[in-house]
Amino acid sequence: MERFQEIVDVLNYYVWSFGIPAGNETIPLVVIALLGVGLFLTLRLGFVQIRHFAHGVGVTSGKYDDPNEPGDVSHFQALTTALSATVGIGNIAGVAIAIHFGGPGAVFWMWMTALLGMAVKYSEVVLAQHYRQVERPDTDAKHWEGSVSGGPMYYIERGLGPKWKPMAMFFALALGLTAFLTGNGVQANTVADTMGTTFGIPAWVTGLVTSAIVAAVILGGIGRIGRVTAVLAPLMAAIYVFGALVILLTNIGAILPSLALIVREAFNPSAGVAGTGVGAILVTMMWGVKRGLFSNEAGQGSAPIAHAAAKTDEPVSEGVVALLEPFIDTIVICSMTALTIIITGVWTERVPTQVTLTGGDLSYVTVNENGGYSTVSSPAPIRIDDGYVVDTAPGAPLVAWHEVPVERLFVDAEQTKPFTGTIEPAAGRATDADGNVYTSLWGPAVENAAPLTMLAFQRGLPGEWGHYIVLLSVLLFAISTAISWSYYGDRCANYLFGPKAVLPYKLVYVAMHFIGAVLPLAAAWALGDVLLGIVILPNLIALVLLAPVVAQLTKSYFERKPWIENAEAHRRYVEAKRMQPR
Repeated sequence: MERFQEIVDVLNYYVWSFGIPAGNETIPLVVIALLGVGLFLTLRLGFVQIRHFAHGVGVTSGKYDDPNEPGDVSHFQALTTALSATVGIGNIAGVAIAIHFGGPGAVFWMWMTALLGMAVKYSEVVLAQHYRQVERPDTDAKHWEGSVSGGPMYYIERGLGPKWKPMAMFFALALGLTAFLTGNGVQANTVADTMGTTFGIPAWVTGLVTSAIVAAVILGGIGRIGRVTAVLAPLMAAIYVFGALVILLTNIGAILPSLALIVREAFNPSAGVAGTGVGAILVTMMWGVKRGLFSNEAGQGSAPIAHAAAKTDEPVSEGVVALLEPFIDTIVICSMTALTIIITGVWTERVPTQVTLTGGDLSYVTVNENGGYSTVSSPAPIRIDDGYVVDTAPGAPLVAWHEVPVERLFVDAEQTKPFTGTIEPAAGRATDADGNVYTSLWGPAVENAAPLTMLAFQRGLPGEWGHYIVLLSVLLFAISTAISWSYYGDRCANYLFGPKAVLPYKLVYVAMHFIGAVLPLAAAWALGDVLLGIVILPNLIALVLLAPVVAQLTKSYFERKPWIENAEAHRRYVEAKRMQPR
């Protein structure tokens, strides 16, 4: 597993760290491309995310739905399917990870990613609808195959021409693999991590249960997925937002100072926990953009696959629905998570933790020149005296949990007996002065990911029940995200290999869900980030080249105002349905 982690770290460097030097830092090319395309599309489309936001709300309400138009699901079901994939672990664990590694300022860059991402998401969905493939009448569609296929692979090939098909195939392959981890394995991993932390349930048990649930839904195809997510998405959002609102309203005086801290730390980081150090603005930016992208998926090309299945013959009508996603996901829900973590102060709090020496979230770090931490692999044995590391020289390895040094180590859960002896990282054990061997120690450590958000809710809500809101949300978010991402992946399989590949893909997807549950947290997130960064670039290239098509479709739609006719069709349909005998 250590060798696997090393390979992932190398890939992660080239995807997320390789770029343009800027002083002592480097601006990753992926970050430049993502924000640059978002700004370009925002200007090219005349700030479509602001001017047509209200129309998107109207279309989502269903008052313009015409049931006779082609597609598999309604506007609302397409939105909830996509939101079930976007509103998920990224809102709970992703925000916590961004703050943990990038400091509070990372939240600001999540906002910027979302604001520009609204224009990106709009463009993706308009193109996905315009170039989608309706494969057979709805009534003849097999449950697991669906009647509509769309997404970047289709608008790359059909919009840019046959000579671009290799890039379309590369995108479909990369996104299909991304679905296994980012949309599936990471979700299972977070659930398993949370259940293990809370109840001590083995990861393989949690993995079996969630795999069975995911399988029961996804084998029914997009129709069943749409029906399930139409219930799950609003329910899970309501539960989570309610808990966060209670915390914010009871600490209303701390909201503005917390927002000010986010903005200040975005441009002058000074209080990083794990990865940041004084002035490390690009580290803060990178973590904000990475976690913002993971959360709202703008530019990734995944959500357009769900929106392509919407019942409409007007691509722009689904585009305005889609631009609501980054706003709901990041500007609203992610901000609530961030504020609860910052207001309660848990992002710097150390809690009694069992430090497992054989794996888990254990790492070894050194302090770098700007005050942040750099990980080192398998250092030489570390001498501990009275719970403290003996060697305090610059560059000496420190025992860390979630990449942050554990200040003092103990042999008991009550933390009354300091450890004295030697830790052998390569062997995954510690031996005290009397020759006793330990595979785990105890110490005050910081939390990360979903457990950090759980701690914020536990601290912020009265009684001891607050963390159960996060626990329930993690379960609902993770399962719904994995369900939705299965559809993204099977559309990629359908594009590459045809309808016969859909069912085998789903079966492998379920197996990968279980595997994701038992992988270490760092490995699952890091490999997901690698695939995420790779899949972005071909999609962004297509969005820039096809921007004139999006602009023309947008102009035509708002000049013709076809939603007026659709509103009348919807009224007649509702009236006819009401008159039918029961």
